[in-house]
Amino acid sequence: MSPSPLDQLLAAFEKHHVHRDLPWPANLAGPQRVWFAVYPPEHERRLRTRTTEFELAARKHGREWRHIDLTDVFAHWMAAHPYREAYFKSPQLVDGALEDFEAHVADLLRTELCQGGPNSLLAVTGVASLYSLTKVSRVVDRVVTDIPGRLLLFFPGTYTHHSYHLLGVGDGWNYLSTPITV
Repeated sequence: MSPSPLDQLLAAFEKHHVHRDLPWPANLAGPQRVWFAVYPPEHERRLRTRTTEFELAARKHGREWRHIDLTDVFAHWMAAHPYREAYFKSPQLVDGALEDFEAHVADLLRTELCQGGPNSLLAVTGVASLYSLTKVSRVVDRVVTDIPGRLLLFFPGTYTHHSYHLLGVGDGWNYLSTPITV
């Protein structure tokens, strides 16, 4: 029986990225401190049940692990928004506030990143919940100068020809990050 895509992703993560034999250079530019763990979107639920295995692999090699889940971030942001009632009555109005939402997501990530050190890894799940609200690349661009260790985004999509496609659809983008693929 061949290993599942998630088994292969975990093996690639451990072997090439968190292993202590590969020190994390401190002189990398922010975008080079970003890792995208790319997996087929249909494996999203399975991946979420296996994030602990990624944590164990990171800790086994002496890396500090932090985790944030963005799945409910829009709902929480909207619930606290002063104009939420107007947005519920006229949903098209929320488009004007999405840049504020993007800044909010970046602030959440920045807060977590600033609590880590040069040997820390912030793992982010739930990035698919940003689809159609903001672009993952724009959020990452807002925090790249604040990454003391590494930022790992679990990315349900594809990576081909140096281009990422969230959920395997839409326009992709080139990014200086390191892809972790199966």
